[in-house]
Amino acid sequence: MEIEGAVRVLREAAMALRTAGEHGPSTDTARALMTARNALDAALADTLASIRVAAGHEAEGASSITGWARRELRISAGETWRLIAASETMDALPEVREAAQHGQVTTEHVAAFTYARRHVGEAQTAQSTRWLLDVALTCEPKELRDVARELRAAIHPDELEEAWIKGMAKRDITVNPVPDGWHVNGFLDIATGAKLKAILESLSVPREANDQRTAAERRIDGLCRLLDSVLENGLPSDKGVRPQMSVLVDAETLSAATTHHPGDPAPAPTVATPPAELIGFGPISGGLLSQISCNADFTALLIDRNKPPSDTGHVLDVGRTKRLATRKQRLAVLARQRHRCANPGCTNTHLEMHHATWWSRGGTTNVKELIGYCVGCHHLVHAGLLTVERVGGELVTRHPATHLSSRIPRTELRQQAWEQRITCSTESLPRAG
Repeated sequence: MEIEGAVRVLREAAMALRTAGEHGPSTDTARALMTARNALDAALADTLASIRVAAGHEAEGASSITGWARRELRISAGETWRLIAASETMDALPEVREAAQHGQVTTEHVAAFTYARRHVGEAQTAQSTRWLLDVALTCEPKELRDVARELRAAIHPDELEEAWIKGMAKRDITVNPVPDGWHVNGFLDIATGAKLKAILESLSVPREANDQRTAAERRIDGLCRLLDSVLENGLPSDKGVRPQMSVLVDAETLSAATTHHPGDPAPAPTVATPPAELIGFGPISGGLLSQISCNADFTALLIDRNKPPSDTGHVLDVGRTKRLATRKQRLAVLARQRHRCANPGCTNTHLEMHHATWWSRGGTTNVKELIGYCVGCHHLVHAGLLTVERVGGELVTRHPATHLSSRIPRTELRQQAWEQRITCSTESLPRAG
């Protein structure tokens, strides 16, 4: 009866929250319900872990915890193991447990910490918990997992090379006829997959404001347009136009990749030279960077973090002489934002340049004054529903109604990942040669 009473209280509380928002804005209601859901999910994770340890599922005629959960809770085996792993991660990281129990993070955020424990290392993840939790409190789970991947790349750079080589061995694609069409199956290596993704994204954007096609339909239509273009104009030669990929890389990293030859001892890792990042994929190995630099047309923005901007760097700034951003300025802003809309939570990649101080109010067309938004978010800025402020040299997007600001700048997170290597034991760092 005690459990039934608690369940009844939870149901009544959820109903009260939903009813409270019926006569006004429901944003606060949604936030409150999400907080409660996160706390309950954390409790469910601990309960499933306890049932497994005590073999409580056997008392109800189930041979495994996953079979019991599938039958009684109607959740998949994968979801059951994810929740159990989340409980184990919360046991290992008390700060994460506290945040989950208070409903501040989801179990998917906790799963990203589980990934870090397995692939970065227990000690390194424990040392990084505080700032990783800062990311979790301001970003969606995917963003946190991306940061964990960057930390892994900083601490274990040799694994990037191994993953690239392994992927090259697995690559294959088959196109087989079936009664209702064609079945495409296979595995693409990192570079090939990035090319396909880049061109499909470009060809599958909505054509008009009322475009009713689903994302899947737009992708297929885009692929069809690509094939039509190739068939109409002939197959491209080795010197033909290639899909554009964006690679962000430090000058030292690019130099090391292009001068390193197979069989040479691997260069010792340094904090100042993080691995290159292929936009839309993540960190890539030096070998793959070397291949891309030889076999593909790409634009690299080279930045020396140890030097102030040189005179040539100011060529990007055009002041009041030009209203629209130049191509180089767009590239610089896109690199700064990792090709994503500056509005937190928005993942659109096709961006318009906005003047932090509006052009009509005397703003200048300088890189430090430009910020990229998708079409929809750009409209919200001009409607006064989003504001742009400068905080510590960074342009930050704020929501006036909630006073929420954009997530921590990715440049800062990446730098923390590289600096984290300083605090790791020397035994955990890869050795040269």
